[in-house]
Amino acid sequence: MLRITDQITIPEAELEFQAIRAQGSGGQNVNKVSSAVHLRFDISQSVVLPEYLKARLLALSDSRITSDGVLVIKAQKFRSQEKNRADALERLKEVIQEGLVVQKARRATRPSLGAKKKRIEKKKQRGQKKQLRGKVDL
Repeated sequence: MLRITDQITIPEAELEFQAIRAQGSGGQNVNKVSSAVHLRFDISQSVVLPEYLKARLLALSDSRITSDGVLVIKAQKFRSQEKNRADALERLKEVIQEGLVVQKARRATRPSLGAKKKRIEKKKQRGQKKQLRGKVDL
């Protein structure tokens, strides 16, 4: 079981682990041992996640979420499969907690009248400075 919050706990049955060979350098060991882990979690078919959280997670612009609504996390940072499995679970927890955060609604604002005047004055000063750079008539 993976505890996200006090109310949300994901059972092991909803998580699918697959051991794969890690990429990159590592000598003979990397070619023989399947130490990397693929964690697949089907967001859309999850029973424990509330609907609002599913919608937020599926709306995230995360390349790890497939078009079918499956979150795929590849963990290969460590040399042991157990550590990579724990790393994948921790990263899954972070993604779900990111979906729990409610973004503050943005209110459109305008620059104040004083700020507008100050900007125009600065533009005029820059224009005058550039005008003085012209040729000098003798």
